[in-house]
Amino acid sequence: MRVWRDVSEVPADLARTVVTIGNFDGVHLGHQHVVARAREVAAAQGVDHVVAVTFDPHPMAVLRPDHAPVMLTSLDERLRLLGAAGADDVLVLPFSREIAAWTPEEFVQRVIVDGLRACGVVVGANFRYGCKAAGDVHDLAVSGEQHDFVVDAVALDGGPQVWSSTYVRSCIAAGDVTGAAEALGRPFAIRGVVVKGDQRGRELGFPTANVPTPAEAAAPADGVYAGWLTRLDTGERFAAAISVGTNPTFDGVVGHRVESYVLDRTDLDLYGVEVEVAFVERLRGMVKFEGIEKLVETMHDDVRRTRELLGS
Repeated sequence: MRVWRDVSEVPADLARTVVTIGNFDGVHLGHQHVVARAREVAAAQGVDHVVAVTFDPHPMAVLRPDHAPVMLTSLDERLRLLGAAGADDVLVLPFSREIAAWTPEEFVQRVIVDGLRACGVVVGANFRYGCKAAGDVHDLAVSGEQHDFVVDAVALDGGPQVWSSTYVRSCIAAGDVTGAAEALGRPFAIRGVVVKGDQRGRELGFPTANVPTPAEAAAPADGVYAGWLTRLDTGERFAAAISVGTNPTFDGVVGHRVESYVLDRTDLDLYGVEVEVAFVERLRGMVKFEGIEKLVETMHDDVRRTRELLGS
């Protein structure tokens, strides 16, 4: 899969394409359905090239930084997921105030027509584009008649709840990782390099792999979760009890952290290893214990419940 970081990088001899456009944060089931529909439109149009257009940074981070959402996926992960969903190539538009000022007609001309030579465009039914989001699906269809491309709008209908990145973020913020997984089509996960922590878990018999959580990235509500830790260098996957947040039992603990205890393994050396931590189910909220004995007793119960939930 090719990745173009600006429309100027798109090859001049690019064949006709079907284009799908969106922020695609999380690449949830709604996004996956849009890309799948783009493949169907491509087949109907007799072309074999689907290009996904996304934006980096998120438009809100440029236009209203104080209201920018936390991101469900990094750009690299978004690209990987778009490829898995069926995109052949991705155009990452470097969103700026200049691009934000393009009229809907300018956006169509520069990106869809001149840049990607689209014969079809597939978007979510709520798609908006151009300066102040002035363009909608109807406007896009009118432009399609003028520039020889068909338009298909896909309803992002997940049943009683419309699939959206906002909905997934709300689930994660509430600790509802099960609901997030239903909308994503996979467990919500974070990726990062394991760093050295304060090693309190090791002292208690539960050594953990600590992964920092950037402020701009989504993380589940504070609590303890059952899930999986996967080494991205080897692909090995381990059942894990995962603690998210600060540890209120100990004074002086600074910073938000994701700590994964791999069940029955005290021999793993994961420092410096990039891992993925996937959240399957929330076990409990974060609690401040009066003493170490009660904490350890509860941690044993967390491990037992994790083992039951994951069948490990």
